[in-house]
Amino acid sequence: MNILTEKFTTPYHSAPFNDIKNEDFLPAFKELIKKSEDEINDIVSNSEAPTFENVIEALAYSGEQLDVVSNIFFNLNSAETSDEIQKLAQEISPLLTEYSSKISQNEPLFNKIKKVYDEKEQYHLNEEQKMLLNETYKGFVRSGALLNEEDKEKLQKINMDLSLKSLQFGQNVLASTNAYFKQITNKEDLAGIPEAILDQYAEEAKERELEGWVVTLQYPSYIPFMTYAENRELRKEIALASGKKSFDGGEFDNQELIKELLQLKQQKAELLGYQNYADYVLEERMAKSPVKVFDFLNELLTKAKPYADQEIEELRSLAKADGIEELQGYDHTFYAEKLRKQKYDFNDEELKPYFPLDQVQDAVFGLAGKLFGLHFKERNDIEKYHEEVKVYEVSEAGSVQAEEKFKALLYVDYFPRKGKRAGAWMTSYKNQYKKDGENSRPHISIVCNFSKPTKDTPSLLTFQEVTTLFHEFGHALHGIMADTQYPSLSGTSVKWDFVELPSQFLENFCYEPEFLKTFAKHYKTGEILPDEKIEKIEQSKNFMEGYQTMRQLGFGLLDMSYHTKVAELEGESVKAFEDKYTKATTLYPTNPETAMSPSFSHIFQGGYSAGYYSYKWAEVLDADAFQYFKETGIFNPETAAKYKVLLSSGGTKDPMELYKSFRGSEPKVESLLKRAFG
Repeated sequence: MNILTEKFTTPYHSAPFNDIKNEDFLPAFKELIKKSEDEINDIVSNSEAPTFENVIEALAYSGEQLDVVSNIFFNLNSAETSDEIQKLAQEISPLLTEYSSKISQNEPLFNKIKKVYDEKEQYHLNEEQKMLLNETYKGFVRSGALLNEEDKEKLQKINMDLSLKSLQFGQNVLASTNAYFKQITNKEDLAGIPEAILDQYAEEAKERELEGWVVTLQYPSYIPFMTYAENRELRKEIALASGKKSFDGGEFDNQELIKELLQLKQQKAELLGYQNYADYVLEERMAKSPVKVFDFLNELLTKAKPYADQEIEELRSLAKADGIEELQGYDHTFYAEKLRKQKYDFNDEELKPYFPLDQVQDAVFGLAGKLFGLHFKERNDIEKYHEEVKVYEVSEAGSVQAEEKFKALLYVDYFPRKGKRAGAWMTSYKNQYKKDGENSRPHISIVCNFSKPTKDTPSLLTFQEVTTLFHEFGHALHGIMADTQYPSLSGTSVKWDFVELPSQFLENFCYEPEFLKTFAKHYKTGEILPDEKIEKIEQSKNFMEGYQTMRQLGFGLLDMSYHTKVAELEGESVKAFEDKYTKATTLYPTNPETAMSPSFSHIFQGGYSAGYYSYKWAEVLDADAFQYFKETGIFNPETAAKYKVLLSSGGTKDPMELYKSFRGSEPKVESLLKRAFG
């Protein structure tokens, strides 16, 4: 018997990681796809007249176990992958693509959906049911249900190719990242780097059975080196290595893959009747059109550019004092840190002792308790995929008479490993939904890449890592608080340019003195972070905000250009295209040996194609939302209760209507500009 094909007998039906073997996956996917197809066939062959219940609801609840196993497999492929899992992914992805194409192009099924959709006025549907019906119908149309047979086959082939090529893109980036390391044997080459970071580099060398110190391109290794290393030549060398990821013409090069992916997306868009892929994507977003996105990004660019230029000028003055005539991109982090220390008299290393990981986690758990009545209890009896992972049972305080009710499982996975991709993300193993009188609760996961504890110190976070943890926990809350009827409308299943609101919103609390004082305590002495340092954090909140804004706008404009101007790529290189469409936001000389597109996983592997602008879009939402909390009190229970409704509603309502219900008005871009630039 295959453990993956039956409902799990573990606590809360959690993933039985201890008993899953890699060889279980492929047969399980084949069996569960067949089972899910049988469920679809039952809907199609039902001789009763099509109704909302026997078509739309039945479809919404189909494929439950397949979804669970897919989540387990692809989360492992991101957080604990291996050559074997990556090879399996290349076999499994086409099976899933073919399965979803079969469903979306099932004509008898679509005819039943269309009949219910056309006759929707005769049903007395509530708001969530109306949303499910509309989303189901639109989903089928956008997946090619109205195409002729020949075009349906073309679309199926395109989707299959996109699935495999985007998977390959991510695997190339991971392999390219892991392939590089820099061994340093002369301690003088590490001048300026704090001892705690040197310990980390020494541990890395030891793990590789090498002498001295080893720097890698993993975030917790790379960023501190670029921030503190006084050796400019070494900074340049390691920055070049990072900039060459999947852009060196070698085995893991992604340049041709980018062109192939973009061509396929363009073909898909045209087949479905859209001018380009951005038009296709944005039809289902708050922004609605590429024109609106370009206008939004360019408006911010105009506002941010003078601030960014001024910031870079300050860095140039600092660098000139060191005899550097032309500041380069690989100098930025080093001199930004110098300037920050000069202006605010602190650096990340001074703050880190006040932010041990466990304390920060306790703080974010406590905040969720204060705002939403949530409690977190570690469970050692729930299986996990790696020994470093911890699992928490999340419950919600009931009334005086009622016991606490179970809300979710939360998996946390904080440290870099060879089999884990870079960055930080939230994901889920199981969605929330209601069926047969039961509220089936979600299983949520946060994955990060923070510095590991050493033999002498716990994991100490930079302030940026503190905000990263709050960011991902904001996403997690969106999943934990989910309270909807249908799995496809639950938790983070919202319009893509709305999904970053809960994550970015929660980051704001990190800058509030009232809250910081509750958890920023020195891990050795217990001393609370001094007022003057808290004041510096507040003052430095917008430090290099112009530069950061330009950087994000550059990513957003490049993404939107790739997905609206793909024809231009036929005659030029990825590098030339990238330089052309980031020129307005570029603040340093470009280097012909580096490009960021070949490792731009958000848009070529993740779900941010024609959607990277949503980070800035959501910043407007989060700045406006937190402004409301500031006006009423950051722990105000009434405001928190209204925000809880927004979180728990998932995708059941139009996001702008949901936001207006919470705030009382549409979000104002001025809230962001005021926060960013005063």
